[in-house]
Amino acid sequence: MARSIEADWVSRFADEVIAEAERRAPGKTIVCASGLSPSGPIHLGNLREVMTPHLVADEIRRRGHDCVHIISWDDFDRFRKVPVGIDEAWNEHIGKPLTSVPAPPGSTYPNWAEHFKAAMAAALTELGVEFRGISQTQMYTSGAYREQILLAMRERGRIDAILAQYRTKPKAAKPVTDADEAAALEGSGAAGEDDGSAATGYFPYKPYCSVCDRDLTTVTSYDDDTTALDYTCACGHAETVLLSEHNHGKLVWKVDWPMRWAYEGVVFEPSGVDHTSPGSSFVVGGQIVRDVFKADQPIGPMYAFVGISGMAKMSSSKGGVPTPADALEIMEPPLLRWLYARRRPNQSFKVAFDQEVQRMYDEWDSLVRKVADGTAQPADIAAHQRSVGTAAGLLPATPRPLPYRTLASIVDITTGHDEQTLRILRDLDPDSPVTSLDEVRPRLDRAERWITTQVPAEQRTQVRETPDADLLTSLSETERESLRILLDGLDEHWSLDGLTTLVYGVPKIQAGLTPDAKPTPELKTAQREFFALLYKLLVGRDTGPRLPTLLLAVGADRVHKLLTI
Repeated sequence: MARSIEADWVSRFADEVIAEAERRAPGKTIVCASGLSPSGPIHLGNLREVMTPHLVADEIRRRGHDCVHIISWDDFDRFRKVPVGIDEAWNEHIGKPLTSVPAPPGSTYPNWAEHFKAAMAAALTELGVEFRGISQTQMYTSGAYREQILLAMRERGRIDAILAQYRTKPKAAKPVTDADEAAALEGSGAAGEDDGSAATGYFPYKPYCSVCDRDLTTVTSYDDDTTALDYTCACGHAETVLLSEHNHGKLVWKVDWPMRWAYEGVVFEPSGVDHTSPGSSFVVGGQIVRDVFKADQPIGPMYAFVGISGMAKMSSSKGGVPTPADALEIMEPPLLRWLYARRRPNQSFKVAFDQEVQRMYDEWDSLVRKVADGTAQPADIAAHQRSVGTAAGLLPATPRPLPYRTLASIVDITTGHDEQTLRILRDLDPDSPVTSLDEVRPRLDRAERWITTQVPAEQRTQVRETPDADLLTSLSETERESLRILLDGLDEHWSLDGLTTLVYGVPKIQAGLTPDAKPTPELKTAQREFFALLYKLLVGRDTGPRLPTLLLAVGADRVHKLLTI
C-alpha cells in the first residue's frame, strides 16, 4: 500500500518499526506500547507517552499493516504518596497496590486506580486514540506472568550482575537550565524504585504482605527447586509462600519492564528522560531483556517533557496539574493532537491555558487555510492530516470554525447568553450570516469554557452601563472628531471586516490619508491612542477584546449611547 503521508517524523519511525517488525517476526501483528501509572491525575506530560506510539501505530495502520497499540496500566504499582488535596487519612494506604487503595472521596469508582484510569480513557477516546488496555493487576493476580517470574528468580544472579554494572557508576551530571527540566527528571517515580537489592541477597520479586497488603516486605530466602519464598514485613508478619502459586506480588520495575517487552513482543515504545540516563530503567532493561528473557528491546525515541504556559512542570503527585480532559474543555481534539504531532518527540513544548491559547488557535487556523489552498509544507500537511483524523476516519469538527479569539471575545461580553451571542455572530458577516450556534460548536463551547475557567475575573470584559460623562466632557477637539467619524460610519461598516476598516481608518481620515495608506510610526501612535480612548469609554480600561468584535457585541445603539458627546 502506498504511503498516505509524505515523510515526517512519524513516517520515519513507521518505516523503522515496519522494517524491525519484519526482521523479528514477519507477518505478525506489530506491537507499539505505552505505560501509564494511575497513581494520580494522568497529565498532559503523560499524554506524550501515549500520543507518540499512537501516531506511529496509526501511520502503520494507514499503510495497511496489522498493528496494535497497547497501554499497560501500571495499577499494581505501590501507592507512593497522597496527592495534594486528598485527606491525609489515605497515608495508611501507602505501600498498597493502587487497585487496593480506596478511590478519592466522592468518586463512584471502586478504587484509586480505576478512578484515574477512567478520566484518561475517556479523553483518549475523544482524541481518537485506539488502544488495548492491559491491567497489570489483572495480569499479575491471574498468574499470567508465572513463568516469567520464576525465570527472573532463577536468573537473579545474572540480573544482579547487570544491575551491579551501574550501581557503582556515578551518573553523568547534566546541567539543568530550566525549572521545568529539573522537575521532569523526577519522572513518574517508578524509575527510582528499589531494584530488589537487600541485605538478605538479591531478589527481583517483591510480594505484597498478605496481612497489611503493603510492599514493606523483605525476601529472606528462596528455593529454586520448590519455589518456596520466605519474606518478612515491617508490620511484623512473616510467611513462606510457593512462588509457583503466589499471585500477590510483582517484579521490581527494572525487571518488570523488560519482562513485559518480551511477553508482549513490543517493537516500538518511547521512553521519558527519567528512563534513559545511565543506569536507568530503559538502559538496564535493554540488557535484561536480551540476557534473561531472550528477546529484543523495543526501538523508540526519548521524549521530552511537556510544560504548561505560565505554570511549572507537571507532576501528577503534586496535584492541581492539567490533564488531557482539562485541555479538551478548552481545545478541540484536532488542535490538541496537532500540538503533539507537529513536534518531534525529543522537542519540548508547552500547552497554553492562558492567553496564548488564542495564538495557538490562530496558528492552527492558518495551517488549515494553507492546507486548503495548497501552500502548506509537506511536514505541516502531514501533521494536519494526523490531527484531523486517524486511519479509522475523521474526528468531529466545527462546521464553521470562526476565530477562537473572536468567539472568546463574544462570550466574554455576552456571558454566554445564547440569543445575544447569535445576534453578534450574525453580524460578523452579513453576506453569509451564522444562523445557528450549532454551526460554530464545539469551538464556541471550548471558547466559553476558557473564558469562564481560565480568564481571571479582573480581566473579564464589563461594558459600561452609562456614558463616562467626565471623560467625554474633557476630550480634545481631535478626540471628539474621531468619535463623530466613527459613529457616522457605523451603519455603513456594520460587519467584522467593515468595522476593522473603520476603526483603523478613523486616524487615517483625520491625518488626511487614504484608507489604504501604509502605516507610519505617527499613524500607529494615533491609532493606539484612538483605540485606548474607545476602550476607556466602552469598558473603562485601556485594553480589551478586539475593537471590531467589541463594537459588534455592544451593538450600534449602545455604542452611540456610550460615545455620543
